Amino acid sequence: MGLKCPAFRRLTPAVVLTQIVQKIQQTLIPKWYLFQVEQELEVVLNKTLKYIFIVLVIIAVGLGSFAGGFITGHIIPLTGIPGISEPETFAPPTTSPDQQSATPSEFQTLFSPFWEAWNLVHENYVDQPVDDVALMRGAISGMMDALGDQHSSYMNPKDYADANSSLEGEYEGIGAYVDTTTEYLTITSPIPGSPAERAGLLPGDQVVAIDGKNMTGIDAEVARTKVLGPANTVVHLTVLREGEENLLEFDVTREKITMKSSTGKMLDSGIAYIQITTFGDKTTPELLAALKELMPQAPKGIILDLRNNGGGYLTTSVEVTSQFLAEGVVLYEKYGDGSRTTYEVQPEGMATDTKIPMVVLINEGSASASEIVAGALQDSGRAKLVGVTSYGKGSVQNWIPLSGDHGAVRITVAKWLTPKENTIHEIGLTPDVPVERTEEDYKADRDPQLDKAQEVILDMIGK
Repeated sequence: MGLKCPAFRRLTPAVVLTQIVQKIQQTLIPKWYLFQVEQELEVVLNKTLKYIFIVLVIIAVGLGSFAGGFITGHIIPLTGIPGISEPETFAPPTTSPDQQSATPSEFQTLFSPFWEAWNLVHENYVDQPVDDVALMRGAISGMMDALGDQHSSYMNPKDYADANSSLEGEYEGIGAYVDTTTEYLTITSPIPGSPAERAGLLPGDQVVAIDGKNMTGIDAEVARTKVLGPANTVVHLTVLREGEENLLEFDVTREKITMKSSTGKMLDSGIAYIQITTFGDKTTPELLAALKELMPQAPKGIILDLRNNGGGYLTTSVEVTSQFLAEGVVLYEKYGDGSRTTYEVQPEGMATDTKIPMVVLINEGSASASEIVAGALQDSGRAKLVGVTSYGKGSVQNWIPLSGDHGAVRITVAKWLTPKENTIHEIGLTPDVPVERTEEDYKADRDPQLDKAQEVILDMIGK
């Protein structure tokens, strides 16, 4: 059935076209423009063809003016290819007034593609409804990854809670500091006395499978959360260890890890031994308690053990250093704009007498805040370093919580320099007296590094 249009049926095509042209002349197109086109076509076209061409021009100009964005926003269909169906075409997404107003005015142009992508997902993704919170957190995570800095990242609420709990001294897991910036979750250092240490995990071990599930291609941060779990449950770890031909298997029973970050005792040699396992909330008061007990015993020397200490708070590292240095610089913090902050020694330290010789133990698991302390004591001449080259993390991160309990972003804000303005980032601290502790030493409960530290102090006393 055809459409009935009595008003047009009695008119010739030329008359119809004339009426269309006149109507559009009154509304859309300036008369001078149409007159110019008409004059140019007069010599080559008859009147009917002329009107047809003018209408085409009008349509092209009108659509070009009012629908240019629509045309360019269409997807070009795939045609003539067997097995590939012709895709639907979509008008470009528009940014809602609420989205525009939520974006600062100076960023509205920049963020237009983001909101377009957001709207496309909500309008076209097959599994609806989508999780807006997950999309938001994913966007933040992608932004942090785009910085290209392995130490800057997004932490969801659970990760942020776990990170804080480990520095506060309590959490449930296997008791190991780890590096999540590597291909596989990597053990930085087992906590002394922890299930990880008892099971035989060592610094540098790479966790390639957890409970039989291959971790290849799995983000190391995701792998870390799989290792954590309730106390008294068992996690099976498959480990790649340098120097071993075959993968190693470990069953580790999780525990509630309660860490005392600073401990001290007198060795049989008359030397005070202090071990710091992390730089957290309780480290400074625990160190002060240990020094109050040890210093009245007039130790011959002091050994500060920072092996397998993965770091912690910058402020805590300054407080710890200040217990052994009477004055001077602890570190310089250098920012992206070239400016820097100087951290000075805090007064009234308890073990600053340089007549009491000092050695600091470091190894490949000594990182970040540990390296700040060791580097300051080495540069100042207050202590000698014994062990192996440290980890080499010379950047400073701030953990900044996000509003609405959405976790936190960890951002590298600066790099630090030792008092002699040396950087250790990706280099590490070089010990004054290199001594290794092999896997055989661990298994036999031998500690040649601690033995050498005592020897060095006794030699210093003899001189």
